[in-house]
Amino acid sequence: MEAYAKKYDAANIYECPVCIVESEIHMVQALEDVKKAGCNALVVYLGNFGPEISETLLAKHFDGPSMFIAAAEESGDNLIQGRGDAYCGMLNASYNLKLRNIRAYIPEYPVGTAEECADMIEEFIPIARAITGLSSLKIISFGPRPLNFLACNAPIKQLYNLGVEIEENSELDLFEAFNKHAGDSRIPDVVKDMEAELGAGNKKPEILEKLAQYELTLLDWIDEHKGYRKYVAIAGKCWPAFQTQFGFVPCYVNSRLTDRGIPVSCEVDIYGALSEFIGTCVSQDAVTLLDINNSVPADLFEEDIKAPTLRPEGNLHGLPLRQHQF
Repeated sequence: MEAYAKKYDAANIYECPVCIVESEIHMVQALEDVKKAGCNALVVYLGNFGPEISETLLAKHFDGPSMFIAAAEESGDNLIQGRGDAYCGMLNASYNLKLRNIRAYIPEYPVGTAEECADMIEEFIPIARAITGLSSLKIISFGPRPLNFLACNAPIKQLYNLGVEIEENSELDLFEAFNKHAGDSRIPDVVKDMEAELGAGNKKPEILEKLAQYELTLLDWIDEHKGYRKYVAIAGKCWPAFQTQFGFVPCYVNSRLTDRGIPVSCEVDIYGALSEFIGTCVSQDAVTLLDINNSVPADLFEEDIKAPTLRPEGNLHGLPLRQHQF
């Protein structure tokens, strides 16, 4: 804890006062304490050889992601009577976790000094955030998927295995909901917000009203359909029939929702939406994945990626943002 507080934000971590778990009763006491404290991720730190049954039961009964790490030897001058190593305990804990089918996170090399273990805890936080987010995620999709584009057809069993809920809807249902939002009293305010955001980039002001109508349709759909889940991601599409029937392409609205923490995938569909959500959890930033159909040209790689140069004004000459044009 001291090592972590020196390097990172100590507000991220809670130290359970039941600091020594040597029995199943201790395990229950520790579990009740961390639950009461509102912890949604758990780090089990092995200070020496430990009772692997009690310590792994912590992860079994804790409702959230868990990580196991262990103390390394502290000094070569004190190996006979003063061993402080938990390498053996880590091996036994790993074995017991597997026997119990407990999916705990174990770093590539989980035995370290206090400073190294503090780094492991910090690296675990975005992993835990992603796992916690997935357990409260519902993906809302609108289909059907286009012919000859298998990447848009997602088998849903693996979503359930991750703890993700999925709601698949007809595109006709979306179109009906969109039409019912015509003349919505909130549309003018959304249009004003879009105009302020676009500024000089507002090249087609005549479609903003429809875009606002579509945005309100999706937001209302989320409120009415997210059920017991905290987070939502949307798998939509902008294939040719969408543009002709709705009268626009949804990319701008998709980006506005993504910026609010509601990832919206387009052509890559359900698993694209899942990837965007995981990226959002890990980075705590807006993440978007427009399409998977372009490789990087060799000349562009050589110029902009392999050997970047500094511009005279000091800005890094990086890979330019490439977007679809509609």
